[in-house]
Amino acid sequence: MAFMSAVSHRSPADRYTRTARSAARRVMRGYSTSFSLASSALPGRIRAHIEAVYAMVRVADELVDGAWEGADPAAIREELDRFESVIAGAVASGFSTDLVAHAFAQTARHTGIGPAQWEPFFASMRSDIPESTPTPAVLTPAQLAAYIHGSAEVVGEMCVLVFFDGSPLPPDAEDRLLPGARALGSAFQKVNFIRDIAHDSARLRRGYLVAPGHAHSGFTEADRDRLTDEVFTELAVAAPAIDLLPRSVRPAVWTAFGVFAELTHRIARTPAHRVARTRIRVPDPVKAGLAARAAAGRPRTSWPGLDRARDSNATHTRARQA
Repeated sequence: MAFMSAVSHRSPADRYTRTARSAARRVMRGYSTSFSLASSALPGRIRAHIEAVYAMVRVADELVDGAWEGADPAAIREELDRFESVIAGAVASGFSTDLVAHAFAQTARHTGIGPAQWEPFFASMRSDIPESTPTPAVLTPAQLAAYIHGSAEVVGEMCVLVFFDGSPLPPDAEDRLLPGARALGSAFQKVNFIRDIAHDSARLRRGYLVAPGHAHSGFTEADRDRLTDEVFTELAVAAPAIDLLPRSVRPAVWTAFGVFAELTHRIARTPAHRVARTRIRVPDPVKAGLAARAAAGRPRTSWPGLDRARDSNATHTRARQA
């Protein structure tokens, strides 16, 4: 009865926002075990914000990846445009009848997330709409970089704003913190490209890494080595930035860092033909061990590829300073 009384005394606005945040939480739990594990280490308020960001991003991503079965490209584009308008309107007004948009709006208004983050994101999602180009082909390096910026780097920026929970970022954030966040987002995205290469190439006809439909024959050992080297280089850039975040969020970020570093390590040791056919995973006990180490303040930060990248980055830095 005491619980029921407490619920009844909440304002309608508070109850609605709590319901919206619950919907966002279910989206994260339904789609990502890794990010759910990492976010569980966050303080409750910050976790709710991260769940809201994840849910907004995931809904848009699922729309262009086929969640609307049977829809033609024009209808998907129209719905994606509508969803972006709903997001912008919700942030402006502080309310939406779309629960995911409402949860995101509450987070964006509190933390300072704005069009500089969500507009590039939606632009990247539009480029994923099926048959948006007459002849799908492998993306050029410039196209891939633009896609990664919109789909991942700006999401890293959103997360940094969330982690500071509405407080101003450090004065040197653009020099140290935000580049690290962008690098981490890019690394995560590239790992997902590699893991999903068969599905993206054959079913979605995407040319992130190889020409659409040619994952099995076009993904080589050299491709695997180049991409895992790029990921480790970006992780090496990102690692120092994690310790610039508020102390309360570091275990969660180190957990996510560790899971993706371990994934990259496993991919680097797997023959390319198998990577192109099998989605590489980190076993749950290994994930749990990484989370436990991060929670204890002893995150794992060393993998062979990451150590090489860290040494290479240090060498380049010394050369520039000489």
